[in-house]
Amino acid sequence: MAHAIIPKFHNDMGVEVIEIGVKEFECTGASAPFDHPHIYMDMGDDSEIICSYCSTVYRHNPSLGPEDSKPAGALYKEYVEG
Repeated sequence: MAHAIIPKFHNDMGVEVIEIGVKEFECTGASAPFDHPHIYMDMGDDSEIICSYCSTVYRHNPSLGPEDSKPAGALYKEYVEG
């Protein structure tokens, strides 16, 4: 996914599985201050991957857009004060 913005997802809901529309992304754990290091993850040819920090299972769902998730609301948005 060269020259593309890699989305970040979090698991504030504490669910076991989050379906996402991309295979390359970053997991942040939860929102700050409860996050873990933001790690790059790549499913490759697989349809799911488990975060080694928070154990969230991310499952690829090709019917979702690159910023969509099931359950909804897992996209991590960085806010800049100013």
